Amino acid sequence: MEFKESQAIYLQIADLMCENILAGVWKPGDRIPSIRELAESIQVNPNTVMRTYGYMEDQGIIHNQRGIGFFLAESAYETTRELKRKSFESRDLPRVFKTMDLLRMGFEDLRGLYATHRGAMEKE
Repeated sequence: MEFKESQAIYLQIADLMCENILAGVWKPGDRIPSIRELAESIQVNPNTVMRTYGYMEDQGIIHNQRGIGFFLAESAYETTRELKRKSFESRDLPRVFKTMDLLRMGFEDLRGLYATHRGAMEKE
């Protein structure tokens, strides 16, 4: 995993976990990798993953079953979707809108680009 300097590593790991949940790779009730397993697989300090898991627990996305491991909450998909949507609306969309304004692009332009993107994704 390559990390960006613009965001804390533990949040980037949380984003990766959220992608796994939203893509259906991890499903509610699934056991997720242990702190050590995940740290080794993405080559980070276990303390960083522990911080990520603490954050994800605070969000209600995962829970710890003492002595067994970490599991996705039953509401993990819905909670993750809402969390990522809020983040997208507050962090990403303002930048997109500003860029669109600077380029004098409208929603019709964006709709066409999105349709092209979706078509390419479906071919993969």
